[in-house]
Amino acid sequence: MILKSKICGVSDSATLKYIVNHNYPPKFVGFITNYQKSKRFVPLEKLKELLKIDKKNSKYVSILVNPDDQILEQIKDLPFDYYQLYNCTPVKTEAIKRKYNIKIITALTVENIDHINNYKLYKDIADIYLFDGKGYEKSVSFDHSLIKNINFDKEVMIAGNIKINENLENLKKIADIIDISGGLETSGLKDISKIETFLQKIKNLNYET
Repeated sequence: MILKSKICGVSDSATLKYIVNHNYPPKFVGFITNYQKSKRFVPLEKLKELLKIDKKNSKYVSILVNPDDQILEQIKDLPFDYYQLYNCTPVKTEAIKRKYNIKIITALTVENIDHINNYKLYKDIADIYLFDGKGYEKSVSFDHSLIKNINFDKEVMIAGNIKINENLENLKKIADIIDISGGLETSGLKDISKIETFLQKIKNLNYET
C-alpha cells in the first residue's frame, strides 16, 4: 500500500510552489479557510491569489470549521478538490456535499474510542475519514492505536501533532494518509528543509526495495 501525505496549513506562495513542484509532492495540500484563531488562517483575498498556483499532481483542500453560507459561497468557485469539515453534523455535511458537488473529508476530533466511532454517522457522506486531536490550532495528539483494529470502509487520514521524526512505518499500518502541519514548522512558519525531509521519508517508505 502506498502511504499518501497531506501538508496542511500552507499560507504563503513560496512554500506552496515548492510543494507542488516537488518530485514527490503530497497528495493533498490544505488551507485554513475560515478558522481565524489559527495562525495558519488565510484571508479570502490572499487565498484567491494563492490558489492561482497550479496544483499539478496534488489536490487542494479547504479546511473549514462549521462553515456558514457566506464563506461557502465565497469559495465555491475556487479550485478546491475537497472540503475538510470540522464540527459539522451529518445533515449539514451532506447538504454541503450536494450543493457544491465537492468531495468531503470528515474530520473527527478524538480523545477516546467513542469519538472514533462517530465515523459511522458519516459512512454515506464522507469520501475520507480524518482522525485528529482535539486541539484544532494547537496541534494536540491522540492515541493513534485507537483506530488500529477497525475495518473502515474508505480511506483513513490521521493527524494530531505528527512530527517528521515519527515512525511512518507504524503509521502506514493504520492509515492511508498522513496529515502533517505543525511538525513541518520552525518558529510557527513552514520550514522548507523539514518539508523536504518529510517528503523524502514518504518517498523512501513507499519506494524502497
